[in-house]
Amino acid sequence: MLGRHEAGVKRVTEVVRFENVANGPKASRYEIRPQDLLAADRLANVRGLVSIGIYHSHPDCDAYFSETDLKNSCPWYSFVVLSIRGNRFDHARSWLPNPDQTSAEAEALTHPDGDGGLWQKS
Repeated sequence: MLGRHEAGVKRVTEVVRFENVANGPKASRYEIRPQDLLAADRLANVRGLVSIGIYHSHPDCDAYFSETDLKNSCPWYSFVVLSIRGNRFDHARSWLPNPDQTSAEAEALTHPDGDGGLWQKS
């Protein structure tokens, strides 16, 4: 996710899709090539943007930040997890890992149309 930091708010303006290079069933694991992340950083720089974070989906379950997500996280990125149920978007949450990658706090996540109800489920 590329965008800007404006008045303490992260605003995503573009998304870059990456190929899932994980071995095995793609629905159970998502991995990104490091060179793809570097290319996205270069693209952000060219466009006057910054890398805000990474998004991925959890099929047929909640939008939680798993132990695997935490272990593979970067504390300078926000991680948006999308819950997909029955091949349809259900809800999303954003997470910010701590520098030690031992926990992640939920971040506020809003949609430009103001429909926060779709984005966060309690």
